[in-house]
Amino acid sequence: MSAADDYTTRVWDVSTSSEIACYKEHADYVRCGCTSKLNADLFVTGSYDHTVKVYDTRTDKSIMRIEHGQPVESVNLFPSEGLLVTAGGRYIKIWDILKGGQLLVSLRNHHKTVTCLCLSSSGQRLLSGSLDRHVKIYSTTSYKVVHSFNYEASILSLALAPEDEALVVGMTNGILNVKHRKPEGVKKVLHRRRPAYRTFVKGKNYLPKQDDLFVSKPVKNYLKKYDKFLRTFQVSKALDAVLQGPAKKNPPEVTVAVMQELNRRGTLKNALAGRDEKQLSVLLSFLIRNVTDARYAPVLINVAELIIDIYMPVIGQSSVIDKQFLKLQNLVEKEIDYQEELLEVLGMMDALFATMTRKQSSSMDVNKKVEL
Repeated sequence: MSAADDYTTRVWDVSTSSEIACYKEHADYVRCGCTSKLNADLFVTGSYDHTVKVYDTRTDKSIMRIEHGQPVESVNLFPSEGLLVTAGGRYIKIWDILKGGQLLVSLRNHHKTVTCLCLSSSGQRLLSGSLDRHVKIYSTTSYKVVHSFNYEASILSLALAPEDEALVVGMTNGILNVKHRKPEGVKKVLHRRRPAYRTFVKGKNYLPKQDDLFVSKPVKNYLKKYDKFLRTFQVSKALDAVLQGPAKKNPPEVTVAVMQELNRRGTLKNALAGRDEKQLSVLLSFLIRNVTDARYAPVLINVAELIIDIYMPVIGQSSVIDKQFLKLQNLVEKEIDYQEELLEVLGMMDALFATMTRKQSSSMDVNKKVEL
């Protein structure tokens, strides 16, 4: 079986070098394909037209059409050949062929396009390579990532040696990387002799002398919970951690600092969106407590505007949230009134200062004339 950029798929007789069948059902480049090991008449192709098609050489057209939703880069059949795995874009999808191409699982663990797929000999592990320079290994029972390899360049192809003894990866920089699996042997257990009791109590009653140099034990600094989430780009969880923590550990300035960092990254709106009633209530309570504080007002007013834009369609569905929105509105209106009054006072003071300056300058001119 061969596939080409002219949208065709051809089946050949290798012994005579003659063409057996030709199919032209795809509407774009046919980039991948695989044949059945249990039935020599069946094969699968994937194309950049976002479709995967299953053919039977005994018929003149495809017998099944599957819509992947992205340009298809790789297809592979499980050893039982009841399941089909496809890769395209950032998605890896598992289909049940016996149920007419029903979608079972959709995985998105890569940051860039997935270019190749491979199954272990037992079918218990699924490997995927991507342009994000990672090879990820999935368990085919839970479809969770159980291991990952990082490479120096984008990955174009990968394969496993017989009995899964080696992993071979081809990259865009022209390098072919081969990783060998370590033989499963009996690990030697080293029994270390534990120190005696006197080792722990030695020097317990020692009194330091005047010339002794005291060395303090270094204190290990641990990252806060919200810092860990920020480092892993889990913006919503970082904001939840700083809002729901105790007030002593997370004072308002820390919460505002996290909001400023999210705004700097351009992910503040994503962190505020998708919240349920309880999470939104906590966020609004924080705004109500601190929005009138001059230190935090510029940041929190921006946050309040974003919240109103995001949750405007759901206003009226929860009495608790509606009351908090009204309370926040009253606070902002009062703050605006205070600001207007302060501006009036400031204008009056400016006028007084200007009058005093004129009187002082006129008195100085009179004194100069008298002296002359």
